[in-house]
Amino acid sequence: MSLILSSINILLCLLIFHLSFFADGEGIGLNYGLLGNNLPSPSQVISLVKSRNVGRIRLFEPNHDVLNALQNSGIELILGTLNADIPNIANDINFAKNWVQTNVAPYAPTVKYRCLSLGNEVNQGELSSSVLQAIKNLDEAVKSIGYSIPVTTTIGIYLLGSSFPPSSGDFSEASKSAMQQIAGFLSSNGYPLMVTAYPYFAYAGDPGNIKLSYALLNSTEVVVRDGDLGYANMFDAMVDAVYAALDKVGGGSVEVVICESGWPSQGNGDFTTTGLAQTYNQHLVSHALSSGTPKKPGNKVETYVFAIFNENQKSPGVEQNFGLFYPDMTEVYHIDF
Repeated sequence: MSLILSSINILLCLLIFHLSFFADGEGIGLNYGLLGNNLPSPSQVISLVKSRNVGRIRLFEPNHDVLNALQNSGIELILGTLNADIPNIANDINFAKNWVQTNVAPYAPTVKYRCLSLGNEVNQGELSSSVLQAIKNLDEAVKSIGYSIPVTTTIGIYLLGSSFPPSSGDFSEASKSAMQQIAGFLSSNGYPLMVTAYPYFAYAGDPGNIKLSYALLNSTEVVVRDGDLGYANMFDAMVDAVYAALDKVGGGSVEVVICESGWPSQGNGDFTTTGLAQTYNQHLVSHALSSGTPKKPGNKVETYVFAIFNENQKSPGVEQNFGLFYPDMTEVYHIDF
């Protein structure tokens, strides 16, 4: 009997490990932008996020009011740095350590840090000059306070010089050398790469050649055939193009996290309606929670919807209308998480 109980306990432990292991790299998050003068308090926002069963958020830069609201919430956080801080972090280890002492150390016991990300959609010049060293310095600074938090950077899909078909995905010549070094560091440490990907912008820029259903993730048939793989939506094609680009620079083991994707509900005529935005984001959420990509069918793509709120201090037009909620916390449209 004791042998049977022992075997059952072992199986239960393995099952719990299996579930926790696979849950760690999956799920949906929300981008928490702060460019509005009429937004609710951070404590209200965190309560709203929890009420919708969302367990992750991304913050573009440190905000101590938000960090305080996140304490003991159980919500996992991607915390970014300002792009302007990248050279300082790269050139001065003490600046990196002070950044960590200010924005990580006081909160790390009570806030779940998913990762720290150097900048947002870093450009080729930043990549080449300082991003890798900044990642290394921030990583060293985090380890110096006794924590193990992945450190990475965030790139835009436009850093790909080639993306069609997905298997031909390759970084631009101007960024390839830097991405090879960055991917090598991320791979050796098991850290992910953050990527922003917006089928909306591709579709709005070329509606004559891109099927709307392909962009909206609601096509019922394969639209793009790439060797043995078939793509029914552009989101998967974008993700796999990044994986192909990483393969070409020796970073095939690096996990791609789509830290930003969404569809605006206004600002560009018939391309931006609440119906289209709801369709895209609902399919995005459902897809991210249920399946991987054709290239990596077993790997669900950790994905962060942009954004929680419409932000009135962003550029007029589509940029002000990516929110799932109005600043009074009523829904622009409903998304089932």
